[in-house]
Amino acid sequence: MTGHMELTFAIHSILNDCLKLKKNEKCLVLCDEPMKDLALRFHEQCKSLCDHAQCLMLPEIRQPNAEPPKTVGCHLAAQDAAILMTSRSLSHTRMRQKASRQHCRIISLPGVTREILIRNMTGKYASLINQSRKLADILTIGKSGQLTTKAGTHLSFSMVRMKGHADTGMVHEPGQFSNIPAGEACVSPAQGASEGVVMLDGSFSGIGKIKTPVEMRVKDGFVVRIAGGEEAEKIRDLLKNYGKKGRNLAEIGIGTNPCAKLNGITLEDEKVLGTVHIGLGNNTSFGGSVSVPCHFDGILLNPTLSIDDNIILENGKLLF
Repeated sequence: MTGHMELTFAIHSILNDCLKLKKNEKCLVLCDEPMKDLALRFHEQCKSLCDHAQCLMLPEIRQPNAEPPKTVGCHLAAQDAAILMTSRSLSHTRMRQKASRQHCRIISLPGVTREILIRNMTGKYASLINQSRKLADILTIGKSGQLTTKAGTHLSFSMVRMKGHADTGMVHEPGQFSNIPAGEACVSPAQGASEGVVMLDGSFSGIGKIKTPVEMRVKDGFVVRIAGGEEAEKIRDLLKNYGKKGRNLAEIGIGTNPCAKLNGITLEDEKVLGTVHIGLGNNTSFGGSVSVPCHFDGILLNPTLSIDDNIILENGKLLF
């Protein structure tokens, strides 16, 4: 297949396999200016599949999870299905969550590239779906977790009364939401119940790949110290405007996508099979109580993860 044909196939797979777009449905492609060319490709294919396809372009979104105008949110909530294709993520916005509550099926692709789509949207998702769901069940049933890496991570956390979530990319039912590319299982640690050290050695949202490992010390569920080289300073700068809530340990996630590659773009990095990512900031999408307009993810390479003293991931390899 040529690059053009591969991209067409990837978009077709998203609209048909993942979104299951129907002829009589209303579908909105919401983009910002830097993503317009790719968004228009989606819009063209949407028009061939449903009778009510629209494309709405915003000015460049410079801050992740910045709330768009209320009129945009009202329009989104009135749709049957939507594609969010913006340069910065809208996944954790109140706008997106409200639209989901209003039964709009939503796929979000913040900062996605042609290469990421072609690499990941193969039409073959059975293994990714099954592993994500199994892990989500383990995280729901589990009470406590231990995360370690050879780079120096040693983090303990509680998951009591918290629910695991599977991001499979399949949004077939009203109100369902997923990032694309998909492939993870995640949980929000119980509030205030995580302690230890996280050594980031993969990548971090807004920073890209990590050259010098970044040490994050966690106490009572919040990052209290960030140390390392140039990347540590950049992370501190990213978080400083959000106060203590921005340093909330919001998420523990496990990548399940065998096609994903670490490239410095969080959307794909956090899905790489056998990685673990920690999320900082907002956790309301995961059943938590911390509402803050930020969510940053840091990826750990070759982790070992135990749930209730059972090892489910060892040095980056899933044990089932």
